[in-house]
Amino acid sequence: MTDGIVLAYLGAALAIGLAGSGSAIGVGIAGTSGAGIMTEDPSKFGLVLLLQALPGTQGIYGLLVGFLVLTKIGIFAGTPATLTINQGLQILNSCLPIAIAGFFSAIYQGKASAGSIGLIARRPEETGKAVVMPAMVETYAVLSLLGSILLLNGVVL
Repeated sequence: MTDGIVLAYLGAALAIGLAGSGSAIGVGIAGTSGAGIMTEDPSKFGLVLLLQALPGTQGIYGLLVGFLVLTKIGIFAGTPATLTINQGLQILNSCLPIAIAGFFSAIYQGKASAGSIGLIARRPEETGKAVVMPAMVETYAVLSLLGSILLLNGVVL
């Protein structure tokens, strides 16, 4: 195993691990708020579930980038590529946008979702606005996903 492939593995691990950790924290924040609301009004389960699930997308994005890295370096084909350190660093760096932005955006999206859950508890007619606020945070997760994919596609093996 070359140093380059170790760096590529590290990139995939960071993309999956950090984005997934952020999602777990964000979903937990929103879920805590949602459970409190549902103790008083269980009929809001569908709306609460939607808002709680939103921070989970960053984990999916990180997993997607991790799979793309593993596919690019030939792990799924059974013959891993021989990478130079430079190529490994390029792959590692391409994973950082979704790893970092995914981690932080999921946490902040969880906080925005928790606030939105409070909004629909008091004013259910404002559901549309309640969904838009955490969705705005999603924009930056999507941008980081696109950045990671574009950077990864620019790595020549």
